[in-house]
Amino acid sequence: MHSLRMDALYKLSIARHVRDRVFWFPHNMDFRGRTYPCPPYFNHLGNDVTRAVLLFAEGKALGPRGWTGSRKWWMEVDEPWQALACCMEIAKASRSPDHTQYVSYFPVHQDGSCNGLQHYAALGRDVIGATSVNLMPCDVPQDVYSGVAQQVEEFRARDAQRGLKIAQVLRGHIKRKVVKQTVMTVVYGVTRYGGRLQIEKRLRDIDDFPQDYVWDASHYLVHQVFNSLKEMFTGTREIQDWLTETAKLIAKSGNTVEWVTPLGLPIIQPYHRTKNQVLKSNIQFLNLQVSHDANERPDTVKQKNAFPPNFIHSLDSTHMMLTALYCYRAGLTFVSVHDCFWTHAVTVDTMNKICREQFVALHSQPIMKDLSTFLLRKYASGMPGAPRNKKFLEHRRLLQPLPKLPEARCLVPSALPAGFGAQFPCPVTQSLEEVCAPFG
Repeated sequence: MHSLRMDALYKLSIARHVRDRVFWFPHNMDFRGRTYPCPPYFNHLGNDVTRAVLLFAEGKALGPRGWTGSRKWWMEVDEPWQALACCMEIAKASRSPDHTQYVSYFPVHQDGSCNGLQHYAALGRDVIGATSVNLMPCDVPQDVYSGVAQQVEEFRARDAQRGLKIAQVLRGHIKRKVVKQTVMTVVYGVTRYGGRLQIEKRLRDIDDFPQDYVWDASHYLVHQVFNSLKEMFTGTREIQDWLTETAKLIAKSGNTVEWVTPLGLPIIQPYHRTKNQVLKSNIQFLNLQVSHDANERPDTVKQKNAFPPNFIHSLDSTHMMLTALYCYRAGLTFVSVHDCFWTHAVTVDTMNKICREQFVALHSQPIMKDLSTFLLRKYASGMPGAPRNKKFLEHRRLLQPLPKLPEARCLVPSALPAGFGAQFPCPVTQSLEEVCAPFG
């Protein structure tokens, strides 16, 4: 508790120091294209308190679209300090003689609906999966976590009727919160073992759940969650398996996995075998483990496990960059926390339109086909060595999966499902080079 208190006081002292000043957050970009603010302690990627005290330097009048009424939403929030800041802003606006003319500096957040699954659903052209993550027109917003929980409950009820004890014990305990973390992280490579630990932690937080059954229940539920996702996102597992197998063969051939994002950013996975280096002094010897030495052979396990999530992260960063460019072009104030975008209340509708337009523009490109072509050209061009030596055999193994994309995953833009992006028409026939041309 002392360390948490000191952390909070330090962040508040920084906030007090820059209070009423205009300041900026310089950013770094990691090897996947994701952006992070350089200041380590006080930034908009921080905790609830840090985000709650940040305002835009420029204010904008709410206008008729920036003011919406709602009832008691604040009673169910997970971030109390941000909710308090929002309530204070709403109170100020409501006391204004004309709330449409109230100048607000408050940032409004719009978060993706399980962004990783959105990208997989678009890559795989999964209509059911796309519907569950709000990529298809629906009468009401969809919640993939609740959808998975509902399907898992159906599996549980079926097994309970068959007399399975653990399914009977779980009656009434399969909630959205129990499966959310596993659903969220499965696209980033979480294993069944890791998913079981996540669910076990959630079950232990339920007061009336019998703790003697936690291990059996978490083991049962993680299998049902994976089965549910497999039914809803039929192409996701196929794409993940293809990416994993491809990366394994590339790493075994002695190469690191590389690709280029649709915006032209080159990506190189920096995972190499660990090298031990001993530093000697008169006092002691220090044994250092260096895992990013490019002269060492690639770490096959890390290369193959990291490729699917890193590839999705690179698409996510591409979408964020495109959205940022077009928001800037439209005169919007824009801030991003990966797949969570911020702007003024009055410009939320415009930002939402741009966000959707750029997502459709991105996935109208033959992304998987372009990736396969790039990997074939880089890793499988030319036949090394004499026939039947080790290099030759590795080359032949590499040639087998690279051209064999999961079925129908290299669809051209005209093969997008009917209704995909229908509620936000955009120029999907443009190439991304044409999209970015106005920005140089």
